[in-house]
Amino acid sequence: MADILKIDSVSKYNKLRGVKTSHPLISVIESSKVKKLPQGTYNFGVYSILLKELKCGELKYGRGNYDYQDGTLVFLAPGQIIGVPENTPKPKGWALLFHPDLIKGTSLGKDINRYDFFSYEVNEALHISEDERKLTIDQFKKIQKEIESAIDHHSKKIIVSSLELLLHYCTRFYDRQFITRDHVNKGVLEKFEQFLSDYFKSEQPQQVGFPTVKYFANLVHLSSNYFGDLVKKETGISPLEHIQAKVIDLAKERIFDIDKSIAEIAYELGFKYPQHFTRLFKEKTGMTPIQYRGLN
Repeated sequence: MADILKIDSVSKYNKLRGVKTSHPLISVIESSKVKKLPQGTYNFGVYSILLKELKCGELKYGRGNYDYQDGTLVFLAPGQIIGVPENTPKPKGWALLFHPDLIKGTSLGKDINRYDFFSYEVNEALHISEDERKLTIDQFKKIQKEIESAIDHHSKKIIVSSLELLLHYCTRFYDRQFITRDHVNKGVLEKFEQFLSDYFKSEQPQQVGFPTVKYFANLVHLSSNYFGDLVKKETGISPLEHIQAKVIDLAKERIFDIDKSIAEIAYELGFKYPQHFTRLFKEKTGMTPIQYRGLN
């Protein structure tokens, strides 16, 4: 297996692309004007936003490949691994990288985990329109201009504010993508509902336990974060809330079977501890399973 090169600093990435480092914690590069990233496997220790402006070859991510199309944004968080195959054409587009230290002590540093798209898989990339592409490049250029200016005590605040604005735009673009891909999303929701129903018709609750969001995300071939955002955008509630609602509906039916104890019903539904079932049931219905059985 080939060695994995850790890119844990902006300067290390800049060196690979043949670029001078103007700021130690952030870099904006126009890809067509610099060297392409050499073939290899890389572990990114920095946040990265990659804009590909045309089809320019594959990028390996985990076990899968992703073939960039026109106007595509990909987001990488520290710790993610990508591979660049040999004979990859020189890309046209932009790359923005920033070290986690840049945003420490800032509002963006506190909120960075809210931008779920940094945890999406590469095949869940953001496909942007021509207007969105122009706006994104404009933001890249503004940040680049500030980076290349003389650093003073205003620099960090201006750079981080511009970066935060860019991420706000990207959030808006993803919201648009969820809406415009409605036909695809509906298929995912239908599969989710079917998998959820099948799970509780099987022996899996007793054998495996209470199902997780990650379990269903894997079944529809999406990352947990992308799956969660998609479901919430389409339905207004999270996948976990869907799972819990299904469990409560099933529980209400089974509670009427007085030959079964509440503990037996809890185990049948995948709860390891009956008190966890009782707590959830009361949270969702306002009464305990025993009270619900008595009232009905």
